[in-house]
Amino acid sequence: MAAGIIRFWAAAKAAAGVAEEPYAADTLAQALDAVRDRHPGELVRVLQRCSFLVDGDPVGTRGHETVRLAEGGTVEVLPPFAGG
Repeated sequence: MAAGIIRFWAAAKAAAGVAEEPYAADTLAQALDAVRDRHPGELVRVLQRCSFLVDGDPVGTRGHETVRLAEGGTVEVLPPFAGG
């Protein structure tokens, strides 16, 4: 199982109550399931609207269960941003 960091931005950070936390997961789906378990409530709703970067690469429309996480990697949780 890979270990790394999940970083929360803007509304996701507010809902999680932390800027970042560690992950121990093989896929993005597993990491996000663990986040939902640790932070039930508002963060679960915010995550439905978020986009994700894994080690700087956009996940886009790929299934989260297909996105492999690397040892020492970083997942960025990006809610929709207003403005330009």
